[in-house]
Amino acid sequence: MNVDISTTYLGLELASPVVASCSPLTGKLDTLERLADSGAGAVVLPSLFEEEVEAEELEAMDWLAVGEEQAEFSLLAPEIDLDKIGPGRHVQLVSDAKSRLDVPVIASVNGYRPGGWSSYAAQLADAGADAIELNLYSVNTDPDETADQVEKRYLEVIESVTETVSVPVTLKLSQHFTALSNFAHRAIDAGACGLVLFNRFYGAEIDLDKMEIVSKRRLSSPDELRFPLRWIGILRAQNPSISLAATSGVHSAADVLKAIAAGADVACTASAVLEQGPEHISDMLDGVIKWLTDNDYESVRQLCGSMSAGNAPDPSNYERAHYMSVLTSR
Repeated sequence: MNVDISTTYLGLELASPVVASCSPLTGKLDTLERLADSGAGAVVLPSLFEEEVEAEELEAMDWLAVGEEQAEFSLLAPEIDLDKIGPGRHVQLVSDAKSRLDVPVIASVNGYRPGGWSSYAAQLADAGADAIELNLYSVNTDPDETADQVEKRYLEVIESVTETVSVPVTLKLSQHFTALSNFAHRAIDAGACGLVLFNRFYGAEIDLDKMEIVSKRRLSSPDELRFPLRWIGILRAQNPSISLAATSGVHSAADVLKAIAAGADVACTASAVLEQGPEHISDMLDGVIKWLTDNDYESVRQLCGSMSAGNAPDPSNYERAHYMSVLTSR
């Protein structure tokens, strides 16, 4: 029996349920091709950060202004390729990836103003991106700003982007929402087609030797999959038609299968391929196919959501019952 591992995500037909999430590997054409050749159903390109783009553009403008005023600075100024600063290199990567890959290419945008998000998303969509992933993350330090105000700002961003682009838009969220189910419903009403759960954050650390605030990238562990599994299971039962992607902690075939059983359409991986190389996706898919075959499943779609809160034997395990049983177990 041939097992069908194709799936649908954001209305896009994918040959497999494993998506290569944004990482240094998805920022280069050679490794993008290796990820696709290894079976990735889609790839997510590195995120365009609005602040980074603006800083590059301002630096370039400063150099150009100096060059105009003082000719001798032309010998010292860096050679500036305007197509490779600001959003230019992201737009070019989308275009190049689309010309080289046979899998959907998803562009990622991380901004902080409604106008900036929609402008950059439009440029990436025009370059050929099959979908846009909005990375909704901000550190809200204003003591006078309420959670409702923050969420309304996010919803304005979603509405602005979805009204600007014609491709599907998905949201990469953190788990730090007081009422995630409510926000998910409002995000769908605002035009979002899908949710990616959950974003990983790299908090500030203190280097005691240098007495400096530093940031360090730490790869995920399979244990982190527990958090997206819970909410995917809950949200799949509440929103049968929305696209859901699991991310954080997807390292093996078992992790992919768990995510799909909970209700995810796809499982996104970055840390695992950074550790073991793009070809690890092929190993993951081999394991998925073997498990489905051994357990008499004809397709990945047949497994999807079979263990969501709407189908699990005891859906209370997605809520406090599971928490209580862990605390009281010996």
